[in-house]
Amino acid sequence: MTATADRPRVDTGNGVSSGLYTYDLAPTKREGRRWGAYNVFTLWANDVHSLGNYAFAIGLFALGLNVWGILAAFTLASILLFLLLTLSGFMGHKTGVPFPVMGRMAFGVKGARIPAVVRGVVAIAWFGIQTYLASSVLSALLIAMFPGLRTLAGNSLLGQSTLGWITFLALWMLQVLIVSYGMQMIRRYMAFAAPTTLITMCALAVWMFVRADGSISLSIDEPLIGGAMWMQILQGAALWVVIYGTFVLNFCDFTRSAKDRSSIVRGNVTGIPVNMLFFAVIVVVLSGAQLKLDGHVITSPTDIVRTIPNMFLLATASLALIALTVAVNLLANFVAPIYALIDLFPRRLNFRRAGLVSAVIGLAILPWNLYDSPVVVNYFLGGLGALLGPLFGVIMADYWLLRKSRVNVPDLYTEDAQGDYHYRRGYNPRAVAAFVPSAAIAVTMALAPVFHSVAGFSWFIGALLAATVYAVIADRTSLFRDVDGESIAVAAE
Repeated sequence: MTATADRPRVDTGNGVSSGLYTYDLAPTKREGRRWGAYNVFTLWANDVHSLGNYAFAIGLFALGLNVWGILAAFTLASILLFLLLTLSGFMGHKTGVPFPVMGRMAFGVKGARIPAVVRGVVAIAWFGIQTYLASSVLSALLIAMFPGLRTLAGNSLLGQSTLGWITFLALWMLQVLIVSYGMQMIRRYMAFAAPTTLITMCALAVWMFVRADGSISLSIDEPLIGGAMWMQILQGAALWVVIYGTFVLNFCDFTRSAKDRSSIVRGNVTGIPVNMLFFAVIVVVLSGAQLKLDGHVITSPTDIVRTIPNMFLLATASLALIALTVAVNLLANFVAPIYALIDLFPRRLNFRRAGLVSAVIGLAILPWNLYDSPVVVNYFLGGLGALLGPLFGVIMADYWLLRKSRVNVPDLYTEDAQGDYHYRRGYNPRAVAAFVPSAAIAVTMALAPVFHSVAGFSWFIGALLAATVYAVIADRTSLFRDVDGESIAVAAE
């Protein structure tokens, strides 16, 4: 069923509360789930090859890692991510619920708004920034095709040129339109964008390899060696996992529509270890070939795209990068705040309306100004990002270590004081007690200059610390019941 302006009315009987249960937050029926291994693969085929990820990976080459060091970093990161995302994905498949509801298990039916809001705020900010980056590529393409448009790029209104506003709003409206048709349309868009992205990036790498006469530089002139090299490999792997700290939290937003566990595992295998190593190979070819050609290390694939001499090929590559960035935005930065907003305002918002609200906020924050401010990106978004590790630690420890995957799904939607997840007035003080100190330590490590050398490990330390503390102080006297949500489920999209 596709999303419409007005969702089908749902019966809030069976003990569920209207303030916690809506069509969009309800669990999905097992029968009719459509996400197979290929759909899960397309999540990663799109998200891994984002412009931001290329910039990060190419940065490892610039910092002194050689080709083999980069491959080692991504091999380690892909193994860790495969394990984390598979555990998170299984939770979504078993319960059929989105992330704001999943958090109710550990934090309580009201306390779950804490992780949902943190995840949503980070996502909205990055939604605006990613849209801005895509609009910059589109602006550059339009100027290359129609040089007369350069006059529209010379002024500034609220930090953005007229051409910048036009391209930003065009891509902004495209994403709002896609989201207005619900998760099924997002799934279809990903299925289109994934092969387009892979073919384009592979062709770009081949073109650069040929330009470099079939060989590449394996490292910069003074590469890292010994302990410094291995520390950078570990830091690179850890930071790559941190980049996906958002996704490991709300992967259930997508796997709640997965056909079976096998689909998640097969999609994750091809989409994470296999696809990430393919990504790493493209990175070293692009970086090494450009270094051999002119002695400079690129900062992004767009640096190479702009040098393509043929206008048709330039347009094709630029449009592919734009399509890719839109796909990444839909996956990583649009779905999460939609569900968070629905959870906050269940009686007023549905999927379409929440998507529009998220998009308006992403526009109102003038994201180009955020992106151009290192203070905002490093401290505000970096600090919020560091909170995601402890949240993940508490939720994983609660589900896998404490409950051993036993979930009473209907009680996730009740405000009854006798409900399994009511705790104390809807909040679980033990989960909060595990989260707060762990989050404080993770944020301090991420932002304090004195911890700069280990800042890349803040997500892991926060997650492990929160999981350990929660496992120690959690209430084990309760009876953990395993009840499916079929009686209150709705059709999966």
